[in-house]
Amino acid sequence: MALSAPVSAASSQHATPDATVKMTARNVNVFYSGKQAVKDVSIDIGQENVTAFIGPSGCGKSTFLRCLNRMNDTIDGAKVTGDIAIDGEDIYGAQMDVVQLRARVGMVFQKPNPFPKSIYENVAYGPRIHGLARSKVDLDEIVTTSLQRAGLWDEVKDRLADSGTALSGGQQQRLCIARAIAVDPEVVLMDEPASALDPIATARIEELIDDLRGRYAIVIVTHNMQQAARVSQKTAFFHLGTLVEYGDTSDIFTNPRETRTKDYITGRYG
Repeated sequence: MALSAPVSAASSQHATPDATVKMTARNVNVFYSGKQAVKDVSIDIGQENVTAFIGPSGCGKSTFLRCLNRMNDTIDGAKVTGDIAIDGEDIYGAQMDVVQLRARVGMVFQKPNPFPKSIYENVAYGPRIHGLARSKVDLDEIVTTSLQRAGLWDEVKDRLADSGTALSGGQQQRLCIARAIAVDPEVVLMDEPASALDPIATARIEELIDDLRGRYAIVIVTHNMQQAARVSQKTAFFHLGTLVEYGDTSDIFTNPRETRTKDYITGRYG
């Protein structure tokens, strides 16, 4: 399913509700110790899509991504204003449990960060603390299914007791993805998930993202425009803290409406 027509930064503030929209952001601003890093961003995140955030380094794309599961709360001096909702529920509202939010909106970071635990325990950790498994059999099933969905099961099924940190970089990143999806999230955020990996491991991550599409709403920050074109259906271009243009990936890359987008896509700056 597709969202409505491509939305620019200006028109997205007045986007009509759509049943395929999972998260909405309206007029979001982010400040670090008083310095503004994100300016008046409004966007819809579709349930059925992979949405890519692209733009030059320091343009605000990762900062905005971290707003979607309140990771900026962990940074001293950070302030977020505006409205962000998941299924219409304000994620910054007083009734929102941040721990539960981060289970619903999981995150995979740029550098693989497995826990210094066994492969099994890396995946089992979240379901155990959230009470998602009633028995060891249930937990075993969650671990197996998560590793299968992350494309890692066949490589590790005979060494689940080994340390997760002993895996290769690409395997560690897929383990982190398995860990994120083990709590059955609704949204998965990925911040440059393949930038620290070799080309073969990167291709595996891209294949995995495609496999997971539709099961979770996925948002990926990437500096690699070719990667954005390969894995996403929607693309948002950020520049100097603002959302310049947002729409179908094919349109952004072949027929951008904004001059700044065209200049970036064609390599005039970056």
